[in-house]
Amino acid sequence: MKLLNITTLLLIFTLMLTNCGQEQKTQIKPKNMYDITINSLTGEKIDLNQFKGKKILFVNVASECGFTPQYKDLQKLHETYKDKLVVIGLPCNQFGEQESGTATQIKSFCEKNYGVDFLMTEKIEVKGENQHPLYAWLTQKEMNGVMSSSVKWNFQKYLVDENGKFIDVFYSITEPLNPKITSLIN
Repeated sequence: MKLLNITTLLLIFTLMLTNCGQEQKTQIKPKNMYDITINSLTGEKIDLNQFKGKKILFVNVASECGFTPQYKDLQKLHETYKDKLVVIGLPCNQFGEQESGTATQIKSFCEKNYGVDFLMTEKIEVKGENQHPLYAWLTQKEMNGVMSSSVKWNFQKYLVDENGKFIDVFYSITEPLNPKITSLIN
């Protein structure tokens, strides 16, 4: 009888712990994209609210990838549409360990090789257990209200409208200046 009671208590305790973890995940879900916090590459907090009224293109970037030359067109997109669009690069080392540099090295590489002056964030994880809340919002329909997706590789692009509503996702092979993207900016 005592063994059954101990087993029952352990089961109840385990269920309580499991439920507590689920409640915590539910509590950290942002109401909208603008509630999410992220830091710049140089460590300053970025307030996404400052971009209300403009579309935002989020791109997970890496310095040693076959798609790295897309930095050039991301910069051109930034320059061409700066009144309507904010380009935000999010360094990530999850795909082939192609972004292993420090914040200083990443910044220097981007400026020196591609003239990048669009906003770059701290290095983040875009998938998995340590997925940044921004990418949870971008990739989960229950959060963005439109669709679920998974980040397949570096330079995957997510477009959000002027009001923080999810528009679409574009995989790495879609160049930044592709009409599939530019037609949605105008």
